Amino acid sequence: MSAPRLLLCAPASGGGKTTLTCALLQALVNRGVNPVAFKCGPDYIDPMFHSEIIGAKSRNLDLFFLGADTTRYLLEENSRDSGLALIEGVMGYYDGIGLSAEASAWDLARATRTPAVLVLDGRGRALTAAAVVRGMKDFRPDSGIAGVVLNRVSPMLYPRLREAIERETGVKVYGFLPNRPDCALESRHLGLVTAAEVAGLREKLSALAVQAEETVDIDGLLALAASAPELAAKPMALPEPVEGRPRIAVARDKAFCFYYADGLALLERLGAELVEFSPLADGGLPEGTCGLYLGGGYPELYAEALADNRPMREEVRAAVLGGLPTVAECGGFLYLNQTLADGEGREWPMAGVFPGRAANTGRLGRFGYITLTARTGGLLGPAGTKIPAHEFHYWDTDAPGSAFRAEKPQSTRGWDCAYHTPTLYAGFPHFHFCAARSAAQRFVAAARRCQNNQEALS
Repeated sequence: MSAPRLLLCAPASGGGKTTLTCALLQALVNRGVNPVAFKCGPDYIDPMFHSEIIGAKSRNLDLFFLGADTTRYLLEENSRDSGLALIEGVMGYYDGIGLSAEASAWDLARATRTPAVLVLDGRGRALTAAAVVRGMKDFRPDSGIAGVVLNRVSPMLYPRLREAIERETGVKVYGFLPNRPDCALESRHLGLVTAAEVAGLREKLSALAVQAEETVDIDGLLALAASAPELAAKPMALPEPVEGRPRIAVARDKAFCFYYADGLALLERLGAELVEFSPLADGGLPEGTCGLYLGGGYPELYAEALADNRPMREEVRAAVLGGLPTVAECGGFLYLNQTLADGEGREWPMAGVFPGRAANTGRLGRFGYITLTARTGGLLGPAGTKIPAHEFHYWDTDAPGSAFRAEKPQSTRGWDCAYHTPTLYAGFPHFHFCAARSAAQRFVAAARRCQNNQEALS
């Protein structure tokens, strides 16, 4: 890989990484640079903003899920023919699993040999800004921090702040973004409000791009990105694809939108035909459905509308209980419960595949990376199958399942979770199919068997 690339990082969450990423992506699109975007870690929402800007699917790079080789491969594969690969970091630059730097943005920058640019919130700081930059740069000898962009600083303060940082640290400052309340991106309990829900998003992105052209040294950042060394990437080993193009229905609307683009692409490479549908708006599953993928999202915000679509709920229930190969993660799992409470605590009927009643706990439940071990064999693999995964949810159910054992990395903490049968995986843990390629192949193969059965009956 020789594509120019940069990683935007910060000392902590909330420092402006997503804002600067969006501003630069839109400015680069306006320039005709043809950028491609990536997000470090398991975040689903930030890539939706990237995709809205570049008109293509943003991808996730996650060392816990994928390991270094597959991460480099996906970076290389998705960056072909692009003018620049822009990677948005996660949390603080060195924040990884537990109190380690494993799977952090710093770890990703090292694994991909990508220059890092520190996005530093300048509010309430003067010379201390230089101390923060120096501490971040020197915390590890191979920090990779090659530049700084200041966020939320005034045009009057910026020249003096830039001079102090460059004098005290030797790190080049590539401009700033002033405070722009008119371009703020709202948040909710799982992070930012999704891109599809932001009023006036196109106008906000256009304004951010204009601002970046005025106050950020984009030419300098492009030169820094071009200095990234070549990167060797081993091809990702794939199972044999199945025949017949079995149709897997993928839930996609405001309630269900959490998917890894590379995971969906892998299902297609393994032989599946993916067809999107809306549990909110459609009257039933797509014709010829041989498999069902219910991803995560915000079904709790649309519980009443999901309940009102009774024909869909009843068809999904009948299909899943009838043996339709199904993967249901987190929000998709909530949809398969007996009831789901909305944000006001009102209970609404769902598909009723499982007996659970799901409601808001008021706090994050079982948050973070885990390794799943199958206690019983089923759709994803035999007993003993291990899959890297993560959980991130405020809603919980009184019937979470017990077919898998989830264990936290670098910890003794663990719990039982999820359901697993020959035709079903359903539970709170999300996983990336590129990190579970055998499970992906089994899912598509099960859909192919369902297709054969449908053809035999027709």
